[in-house]
Amino acid sequence: MAIEIKAPTFPESVADGTVATWHKKPGDAVKRDELIVDIETDKVVLEVLATADGVLGAIVKNEGDTVLSDEVLGSIEAGGAAAAPAAAAPAAAAQAAAPAAEGEDDPVAAPAARKLAEENGINIASVAGTGKGGRVTKEDVVAAVAAKKAAPAAAPAKAAAPAAAAPVFAAGDRIEKRVPMTRVRATVAKRLVEAQSNMAMLTTFNEVDMTEVMALRSKYKDLFEKSHNGVRLGFMSFFVKAATEALKRFPAVNASIDGADIVYHGYADVGVAVSSDRGLVVPVLRNAELMSLAEIEGGIATFGKKARDGKLSMDEMTGGTFTITNGGTFGSMMSTPIVNPPQAAILGMHNIIQRPMAINGQVVIRPMMYLALSYDHRLIDGKEAVTFLVTIKNLLEDPARLLLDI
Repeated sequence: MAIEIKAPTFPESVADGTVATWHKKPGDAVKRDELIVDIETDKVVLEVLATADGVLGAIVKNEGDTVLSDEVLGSIEAGGAAAAPAAAAPAAAAQAAAPAAEGEDDPVAAPAARKLAEENGINIASVAGTGKGGRVTKEDVVAAVAAKKAAPAAAPAKAAAPAAAAPVFAAGDRIEKRVPMTRVRATVAKRLVEAQSNMAMLTTFNEVDMTEVMALRSKYKDLFEKSHNGVRLGFMSFFVKAATEALKRFPAVNASIDGADIVYHGYADVGVAVSSDRGLVVPVLRNAELMSLAEIEGGIATFGKKARDGKLSMDEMTGGTFTITNGGTFGSMMSTPIVNPPQAAILGMHNIIQRPMAINGQVVIRPMMYLALSYDHRLIDGKEAVTFLVTIKNLLEDPARLLLDI
């Protein structure tokens, strides 16, 4: 019986997807819940899993083809692989009965151990047996599986790299290589151009003295990590807290334009830009105004890991009322970030530089960071944008204000 393999149901914000990678070829055996094909959308890569055991039949949509929501990608011949294991069972039983015949290298192993090794891709001959007479037990295979999982995952990391990675040329090469844009890169390019074409975007700048935040982090980072199960205290959580407090005071910065209407949001869903192999992605911290520093840092760490592994879900990438991006991690001193529609503003952080500053008539060296706020001038006035950024500056330069709500 043929079972259809269908594309996932895409949310309303996603029109279609592209077949990125088929992990099986027609005729290959598949198991239920095994990854068969990846579908790349504008936001994330979606995994399509087998719904039954069997053999992969005809492929309807090849790599590079565009697919719609719930469209048929191919088929599985259910039960096609069942005959092979059934036929192999007597042979396996015979081998188990006389495993050491004729001096074969195949070791003596319990049937359960052999089955477990087969399921996990373990060569039974490589497993040291601890049972009677050197017999390989199920516990021996479990230990081998654990050791395999603990080994460095170099191959999966390579597999996650984008197909259209920039080529490396030798010195003196005068050749060119043309590769198609990934859907993510093409969508980012389209949205950035649309933002600049359809929005009255303006950027205002300020600088913040990071002395107090750095001193607070230095004093409590070890205790913070111990108290919050290994969550590390970074700078981003302070900026998210300061931004959410400022958004409460300036609701227009947290609003969006919908046709002729202004939509004010009574919550702060803050997007945090994260770099990945597939480009810049912006997962969203929901209700960030209610989160503690530890919850913010934990959420960002989780997003970072998921982005590197290509595991961010559509829900985690959708929405957002305000965005923060940190070019300082790459050494950026100054930039003008582009607003992510339909949001009205984006905050840009930059690197921290020791600079001479005049304070109370004295020249002192302070760790300074430039801040940039790009905003939609149709919705936010210049005065509002400037005072919003000054509010963030004041909250960071005196972090006690975040606790005292002043």
